Amino acid sequence: MSGVLDLVREDLRGFAGYASARSTRLEGEIWLNANESAWPNPGDAAALCRRYPEPQPQALRERLAALYGCRSEQLLIGRGSDEAIDLLVRALCAPGRDGVLYTPPVFGMYAVSARLQNAPALEVPLRDDDAGLVPDIEAIIAAAKQGNARLVFLCSPSNPGGSSIGLAQVERVAAALRGQALVVVDEAYAEFADEPSAASLLPRHDNIAVLRTLSKAHALAAARIGCVIADAGLIAVLRNCQAPYPIPAPCSALALAGLDDAALARTRERIALVRAERERLRAALAQLPGVRRVYPSDANFLLVRLVDAEAAFQRLLVAGVVVRDQRGAPQLHDALRITLGTPEQNARVLGVLATLEPAA
Repeated sequence: MSGVLDLVREDLRGFAGYASARSTRLEGEIWLNANESAWPNPGDAAALCRRYPEPQPQALRERLAALYGCRSEQLLIGRGSDEAIDLLVRALCAPGRDGVLYTPPVFGMYAVSARLQNAPALEVPLRDDDAGLVPDIEAIIAAAKQGNARLVFLCSPSNPGGSSIGLAQVERVAAALRGQALVVVDEAYAEFADEPSAASLLPRHDNIAVLRTLSKAHALAAARIGCVIADAGLIAVLRNCQAPYPIPAPCSALALAGLDDAALARTRERIALVRAERERLRAALAQLPGVRRVYPSDANFLLVRLVDAEAAFQRLLVAGVVVRDQRGAPQLHDALRITLGTPEQNARVLGVLATLEPAA
């Protein structure tokens, strides 16, 4: 039976990557092997940045593994989920041959990474029905088989749609594409949803990978820390394809502080508040005459169709509120995406949108 490592590009299966000065396990008191300065920068009084950081900070790796319910060797830390997406496309897709499948309207970096790798893009649009913007699982499987997909990206909860994909559906795709494709579940917003992580499927399906990030629920977007969770052998391949020092030491230290028990307790409180505000705002928006539809959401945002999206966007700007204009995305010619803010910020959004005129 073929395994997930058979999905790696043939020319990279024996690739050892770059052996950095920090990748060799040596012990010593005086470190003169990396051409670093002997003195800290005057602006770095604590000398946090004089030396190159650990390629994969072990303490952070173990903390993230405990948080996400996997083993540390199944997890690779990178510069947000964006780097993980790029690594997966570069490591698995031979240019011009292996396809990347995604489900628009969806996060744009899947398409960007495919284009940069010259990987054929396979689009299977989300269905717009009573449940929201949802994936067509059978169409995804059929398109992946017909189009020689090597990677299938499933965003759950989806951005900008907000809907989650059930584990049974993820498992259906993984089972159908075993030996052909890696199914990548992007769980950037998973903390705001009830659906269990697809990482729980890894013991049964080695052709599943999961993306997680500290940028959303954990409020560390500027630290640029995310990770990919996958089969340990695939993680080793991705590490060899990664630049040598992806995580700056100050960002690693900040992440560890942000993941201690007290910080996690505060984060859980804020997630609960966001979820409560999500339902309150959704119900209130649905009553406004200028709003056509508010999609159900398992994330920290709402996708809203409006009678006059341009007027809504401009009035919000005048009021000092910036939202995401989705009108250029497939199927979303009249939609804005509104991130859940504080209750006071959400009240301002409601106040502005309440002034919109109904359909003529």
